[in-house]
Amino acid sequence: MYFHRGLEKPLQEALKHFPAVLVTGSRQTGKSTLLQYVLKEYTYVTFDDPLMRNLAESDPALFLKTYPAPLIIDEIQYVPSLLPHIKMNIDAERSKYGQYVLTGSQLFSLMKGVSESLAGRIAIFQLYPFSWKEMSHANPLEELEVAKQMVRGFYPEFQVQPDLNPKFWHSSYLSTYIERDIRSMRQIQDLGQFQRYLVLLAARAGQLLNLNEVAKECGISQTTAKDWLTLLQTSSIVYLLEPYSKNITKRIVKSPKLLFVDTGILCYLLRIEQAEQLIHSPFAGHIFENMVIMEAIKRFAEKGERAPCYFYRTYAGAEIDLLIDYGSYCNAYEIKFSSTPNVTQTQSLAKAAKELSFQKPTLLTMCPKHLPFPNGVIAEHWSALF
Repeated sequence: MYFHRGLEKPLQEALKHFPAVLVTGSRQTGKSTLLQYVLKEYTYVTFDDPLMRNLAESDPALFLKTYPAPLIIDEIQYVPSLLPHIKMNIDAERSKYGQYVLTGSQLFSLMKGVSESLAGRIAIFQLYPFSWKEMSHANPLEELEVAKQMVRGFYPEFQVQPDLNPKFWHSSYLSTYIERDIRSMRQIQDLGQFQRYLVLLAARAGQLLNLNEVAKECGISQTTAKDWLTLLQTSSIVYLLEPYSKNITKRIVKSPKLLFVDTGILCYLLRIEQAEQLIHSPFAGHIFENMVIMEAIKRFAEKGERAPCYFYRTYAGAEIDLLIDYGSYCNAYEIKFSSTPNVTQTQSLAKAAKELSFQKPTLLTMCPKHLPFPNGVIAEHWSALF
């Protein structure tokens, strides 16, 4: 069963204008499934296969002759030495577009090799787990349905197998992820300590990241905590939402806000296994905010765009959970997991709106009604963001 992805059209358009395309994203987001469905005429090889990997490493020129373009290469980060040879093939037929489509699940290390070898020759896309739009059957208007989806998460496997147990899948996913990706990038001696580090981060999702505090509580050095955070970013497990600071002279918070790319992984780390448990959890508000912000980021990624998403917070108390900068104007949002919006929930946003200029400061909640408040803030259902 195939589920259509928003990235299909931008991907096909890029192949008309670039010799190569790279699709990045965490494992199990459906990168290879997407490419094999959309690009049926392409040969497909994966470097998860050790035989393919050995051939490409030992004789790159022979590998590319054996598997000529148009070619999909899955998990290219395992053989970065192949990238200069791909560049030579591209330069030999510079006006021929759509020659190579690459995927990778270790973003930073991969991007270094791509920028050195294929700069100006490659279009880059990020594939996240499903958005609500891609899950056409899902109902974002029902609170219980939203809570169930946050617990299950948005990885494609849950759409293919609706009865799949989230606890078992997330446990297996994290174990595999740690074994395959983390250990391939760094030699982490104490996996139990790394898992504790993950749980400590999960408890801080949707909040300002104080890495020194996490390091102290986990019993590791600040350098190690920073290094591990980079690993989690590299493999698209966490996302750091940066503070908005364009033309701002006021004293603002400069620490990033920590998000998990998928709320299913987040709920698993927090031992939240049922929708009802989530609704009554002290973490519910942060998890909901995490989900809404990642939904905004996914929508931009589906168009092949970098998400201009930020948050804004001053030490004086003005706060915006999500700020989207469209260049000529900004939209600002406060996010509350509530079905009864009230003026108290808008005060921080209204205060921030006086410091910055927005078209419409909006409170996003679970309430389906459009509600205007006297301070200029309006309340909308969270799905109205899209």
